[in-house]
Amino acid sequence: MDRQSYQTMMRGAGQLDYEIYLNTEQLLACQKEPDALCNPDELQFMIVHQVEELWMKLMATTLLDIDDEMQARNSFKALTLFRRVHICQEMMSQQLSLLETMSPKDYQRIRLLLGNGSGQESPGFRVLLKMPKDLWATYVDAYLDGGARTLEQVYDSDYSHDDAYMIAEALAEFDEQFQKFRNAHMQLIYRSIGVAASSLKGRPVEILNEGLRYKMFPELWQVRAEMTDRWGSTYGKKRDKLDPKTHA
Repeated sequence: MDRQSYQTMMRGAGQLDYEIYLNTEQLLACQKEPDALCNPDELQFMIVHQVEELWMKLMATTLLDIDDEMQARNSFKALTLFRRVHICQEMMSQQLSLLETMSPKDYQRIRLLLGNGSGQESPGFRVLLKMPKDLWATYVDAYLDGGARTLEQVYDSDYSHDDAYMIAEALAEFDEQFQKFRNAHMQLIYRSIGVAASSLKGRPVEILNEGLRYKMFPELWQVRAEMTDRWGSTYGKKRDKLDPKTHA
């Protein structure tokens, strides 16, 4: 197939039901035409980031639904929706590996077209950073205050692996997957442009490094540390070595 035929077929006529429903005519026009690309890798660069925005749109919309379900204490539905969000997060991290097929030199040509743009300006990313505060407030209201329990009780002294625990773990999974994505993104930056370049100092790379230490739900990570200290107090700061005779 020659390139002209390929472009015509990929553009589509926009008249079939499938094309109309998915609006493929406009969707496939969201990328540059082949002759406008700075190099062949620019197409995959644009597509990966556009798809990331779509996944984040789905995640943010689903998180709004999760908030509603938590308020109504519909825990099973909320957990199902959390699974959807977690899968989206996994796919976001996985598809970054596509960009590892791009050489550093080819990326430099693309980067010149970005100006000062970076992933920090992503509308989906900015929305997701704002949502944890409301999600946590809903969890506390519905599952802790509403049940007259503390987070410590949910995880330790009154632990029963109930819905309060499972929802908390779903929130923790969301937090963990978000950090995995950030780490994968950071590794991609190491691979494509490095971080030691003097031209990057004070730029978004440093913001990304700070973001790797950010926790959406710090209470969920702190409760684990407190549990470890409480349980560890039974043997002091240093454990005795196991006796091989009693553990044979």
